[in-house]
Amino acid sequence: MTVLTTERLIVRDWSESPADLDRAYDIYSRAEVVRWLGAAPGLPLTDPARAVDLVRRWHARFVAYGDRYGIWAIERRDTGLVVGSVLVKPLPGRDESVPTTDIEVGWHLHPDSWGHGYATEAAQAAVSREFTTGTPEIWAVVSPGNDASMAVARRLGMTQVGRRTDWYGGEELEAFLLRRD
Repeated sequence: MTVLTTERLIVRDWSESPADLDRAYDIYSRAEVVRWLGAAPGLPLTDPARAVDLVRRWHARFVAYGDRYGIWAIERRDTGLVVGSVLVKPLPGRDESVPTTDIEVGWHLHPDSWGHGYATEAAQAAVSREFTTGTPEIWAVVSPGNDASMAVARRLGMTQVGRRTDWYGGEELEAFLLRRD
């Protein structure tokens, strides 16, 4: 299902098609991608067969929200290539099993798609869409040292508010905030 579109991109549900599962494995098995994702369960992927579990876990986690929240595939309109993921979801608290009321935007791209503005374009569209629901502010949390993701947050107009330990089990993360106009 298509969640949103931009000039160059389609943001849609990850599917269990062979192409999506191959690409999910290719993204989430890479050290240069998962090193920034903290202690995300099941990552890095070490077996291509585990990609289906990852996609199913994402779907199950957000099914109760309809299409409001999720981790979605970012697909180039011109080629159909999935370049990565964009997410909008409640941030997990220090107890990661309990979501907070803070809403997060995030992105994970394949290295072959870095530097083309896809993360900014997809995240901007996702943020705009979430603001239409009445959400007053959106957070991005970035592992210290992930300068590329911090640059995306700044391009989104987010304000860096310092390092915080409120989310993801108390992991220290650079926090960025964007308030709805």
